[in-house]
Amino acid sequence: MTREFREAMRLMRKRDPQQQEDGFHQLLPHAAEHLDELIQQFEHEQDDHGLRCWLLELIAAARSPAALPILAAQLNGPDESLPSRAAVGLSKLDTPEARTLLWQARADGMIA
Repeated sequence: MTREFREAMRLMRKRDPQQQEDGFHQLLPHAAEHLDELIQQFEHEQDDHGLRCWLLELIAAARSPAALPILAAQLNGPDESLPSRAAVGLSKLDTPEARTLLWQARADGMIA
């Protein structure tokens, strides 16, 4: 984990909304470089709902096939805030598998 990634995550965990935004925007252009760390952080974060949403947005921004399993899991997950973010990520990924998952989720009424 790089120093820059740790610093951005530290900011995202602050109570100050501006610092949280700063951390998110520091990572956004580098999401693909840190995909494994982002997935790890997402899987271990249970307490901060907003942070989980942002982590999933960053995972989606990576546009990597490696993100497919976590995006697919959140597409049908119990947290109603995450399926739309997962759907955006699958749309950005735009692989046959991602399109199939989106089609099925729409057919099942899981997403609009």
